Amino acid sequence: MFRKLLPYAIALMSALYIFVIPAEPEGLKLVFKLIPMALILTYAWLLAPTSRQSKHWLLLLGLFFSMCGDGLMKWFVAGLSAFLIGHLFYIASFTRELRFSWPRAATLLPIALYAGYMGYRLVNALQDSGDNGLLAPVLVYITVISLMAWTAILTGNRFAIIGSLLFLASDSILSWNMFVSDISYSGVWIMTTYYVAQFFIASSIRARES
Repeated sequence: MFRKLLPYAIALMSALYIFVIPAEPEGLKLVFKLIPMALILTYAWLLAPTSRQSKHWLLLLGLFFSMCGDGLMKWFVAGLSAFLIGHLFYIASFTRELRFSWPRAATLLPIALYAGYMGYRLVNALQDSGDNGLLAPVLVYITVISLMAWTAILTGNRFAIIGSLLFLASDSILSWNMFVSDISYSGVWIMTTYYVAQFFIASSIRARES
């Protein structure tokens, strides 16, 4: 019963954080930012079978490090590093359930083209602003999250695919808004796509077992 109610709780707490909780005090805002991820992590834990395999633990660790990234984003490089570790765990989890096919493999091309375009625009923006120290971390992150999306596609798991692509969209909006140009209602777009992405990635456990 508790597991069935969790998606509603996740949606409610996500909406509260995005639309209701004020930016100040900062500590309260951070707590409400972490609550949806804590619920999503709990949901994934309950979806996983009792005899959890390495693929389950790796995905749970990916969710955990993403939650750490949420808490550390005030310190951009620290938050980025936590998310990077989370993506590496997602990749390791997805690669344990690859279902190779040439059409799925061919999606590497559009993903690489998109990553290349985003990398080009971000590098130019960072150089123009003098933030050269962020060039390497940002380029590494773009590469890893793109690989995460591709490995999710290779699993054929529709929940993992939707989640990974929404995660890519969320981070694209965030980075574009931070470094290239302002996006209207960026906070709403970033966090909505982010929470939905993580929920779908967590839900991919159920699809794997079924």
